[in-house]
Amino acid sequence: MEVVMSLEGLRTAVSLAPLTTFRVGGTAEFYLEPQSSEAIAAAWQWAQAEGLPITFLGAGSNLLISDRGLDGLVINLRQLQGAQFDPAAGLIQVAAGEPIPRLAWAAARQGWRGLEWAVGIPGTIGGAAVMNAGAQGGCMADILQSVQVITPHGPETWSQADLQYDYRHSILQSGQACVVSVNLQLRPGFERSQVLADTSANFRQRKRTQPYHLPNCGSVFRNPEPQKAGQLIEACNLKGYQIGDAQVSEMHANFILNCGSARAQDILDVIHHVQGTVRDRFGVSLHPEVKMLGEFQ
Repeated sequence: MEVVMSLEGLRTAVSLAPLTTFRVGGTAEFYLEPQSSEAIAAAWQWAQAEGLPITFLGAGSNLLISDRGLDGLVINLRQLQGAQFDPAAGLIQVAAGEPIPRLAWAAARQGWRGLEWAVGIPGTIGGAAVMNAGAQGGCMADILQSVQVITPHGPETWSQADLQYDYRHSILQSGQACVVSVNLQLRPGFERSQVLADTSANFRQRKRTQPYHLPNCGSVFRNPEPQKAGQLIEACNLKGYQIGDAQVSEMHANFILNCGSARAQDILDVIHHVQGTVRDRFGVSLHPEVKMLGEFQ
């Protein structure tokens, strides 16, 4: 296929399991790691011409990919990294593939406040913008000013208002645009040692209360405010519940762990069991925060 060969770095039948924090999932029909927004635009045009669906991937920390894999083109943005600090304005322009923890530590070392909550989130800044990621009382909507995206029509800049942010939601989740960089408004000028101390305290708190020792996707369910998903699941005595090697964490009930060789279907079956049990006991519907991709049973 002549057009395929014109896409530098295009690969076929690439295993996606190592590219997700669950460490599960099948293969991508086509796979690309572009290193520029121009390469993303070219890949999008090619996929459209070939009639292929597109899936965008970052750190893979909020995804459950089917054991059957994904048809079409998977574009992994992890090569887009880097951050530019503007001390005068308190702005950071961050490439979509930049790991959130690394950015949080970098901001803390400069004495900039606004990202202390993000230090333990195992994702990229692009994925955080898409999901309106948050923790410990903070979220992306608090600090995001605008995003640069690639659409089928070309590059565009969207303001925060354009993103229609809500709890763990944005219009970016429709898949009609690919985030290439994010502009964040932070608060510079604080004592570095104090910001570092607060950031470290947040990180220690996450390590004490969340399971970092086994593959997982982070929080599985959105909190049905004012209730907490983990507390409802724990009240149903579901800590330790297991199908295959997929297990509800004994440490934090809103986490599902891959204890060795879990399949994506095992994890989804645990999710469904948890949802049914909580609904039957409390009349509360738990909505997944994790995004399912591909075909499941």
